[in-house]
Amino acid sequence: MNQASTLLEFLVQSERIVIFTGAGISTGAGIPDYRGPQGIWKTRPEITLQDFMEDPEKREQYWTFKSEDWQQWKDVAPTPAHLAISQLDRLGKLTSVITQNIDSLHRRAGIPEDKLVELHGRMDEVVCIACGFKDLAQDWYEAWLRDHTLPLCPHCNHFLKPGVIQFGEMLKEADMQRAQLAMQHPDLIIAIGSTLSVQPAASFPIMAARAGIPYLIINQGETAHDGLPHVALRLEGDVQSIFPDAVNDASAMFG
Repeated sequence: MNQASTLLEFLVQSERIVIFTGAGISTGAGIPDYRGPQGIWKTRPEITLQDFMEDPEKREQYWTFKSEDWQQWKDVAPTPAHLAISQLDRLGKLTSVITQNIDSLHRRAGIPEDKLVELHGRMDEVVCIACGFKDLAQDWYEAWLRDHTLPLCPHCNHFLKPGVIQFGEMLKEADMQRAQLAMQHPDLIIAIGSTLSVQPAASFPIMAARAGIPYLIINQGETAHDGLPHVALRLEGDVQSIFPDAVNDASAMFG
C-alpha cells in the first residue's frame, strides 16, 4: 500500500503515472475555460451536432466560432504544468495523458502521440462526418475566414467540421478504449485543472481509484470528486505553481 502523504512523495514513489487534465491547466496560457464565470459556454449558444447537420446557419456559426478560437490559440505556448507533465515522461514515470482539452498543448509540450488521449477531439484538425477524412485545420480555418464558403470533404463532398466533439456527439470509441486501457495498470492517477463534472470523461480517474489506485486532485475551485473516499490527496490552488514545483523537486531527487 502506498503510504505517501504529499504530492512529492507520490511522484517519487510512483512509476506508472496517468495524468487526467481539464481546462484549468490551459487557462494560464490564455485559453478560457468552459464552465467558469467567463467560460465559453456562458457567452456562446450551444450548437449540437444535429444543429450542425441540419441548419446551414448553425453550421456557419460553428465554423466561425472555431475559426476565431483557432486564430487566438494557434500560437499559444504550453504552460509550466504542461511542461511538467512532459518532464515526468522524460523521467520515465508517465504512461498516459488523458485530456478533455482540445487545444493540443500537451502535444506541443512534447507528449508522444501513443501516450496522449484527447477525449474531446482536437481543434487543429478537421474531419469529414461521412467518410472519416482528416486534415490539419489551419488552411480550412483560413479559407473560411477569408471566403465564408462552408468547406466540403475533398473525398466524398460531405460536410467537414472542426475535429472537436460537439454537444450530442458520442466520444470516439477508439479514444474511449485507449483511456480504459490506460486506467488498467497505473500506480498513480493525478487529475489536474478539471472540475471532474463532464461525463463520461470524468469517470475514468474515479474508475481506477475505486480499484485501489492512489488518486490525487489538483484544482483551483471545487470538483465533483471532492470528499470522495477514493481520493488520496486533494490540493486546492493554482496548478501552475503546485504541480511544476513538485515535479522539479522530484526530478532533482533523481539527479
